[in-house]
Amino acid sequence: MRLVAFALVGVFAAAVHFTVAVAVVTLAGWPPMAGNIVGYGVALMTSWLGQSRLTFRGAPRTAWTPVRFMLTSLSGFALNAMAYAALLHWTTLDYRLSLAIVLMSVALLTWVLCDLWVFAGSRVRST
Repeated sequence: MRLVAFALVGVFAAAVHFTVAVAVVTLAGWPPMAGNIVGYGVALMTSWLGQSRLTFRGAPRTAWTPVRFMLTSLSGFALNAMAYAALLHWTTLDYRLSLAIVLMSVALLTWVLCDLWVFAGSRVRST
């Protein structure tokens, strides 16, 4: 059940990331990497709210929980940015397809880190 909730929140956050990134590129005329950064910032807040209040709602909280979440997210985004830059540079894929591929690929790593580190102990206390 938790994996399903994580996936639903993740899909929603990825949709927010994707939509904001494409809007920034299309409407503001910013380069795709800049759009990706803006999209990430908006999706980060979406993800934190969803994961902390829905997916891992029974997890014990400390002052370090949001810090661990941010570190996990920033690591995921660093991987995202490197992979996205590589796809933009070395392939002829459309920037939107490249972004979608990268977002889906990083999701599994994020799940593992959230489950085992960010919200450690949530298996015992979740409902």
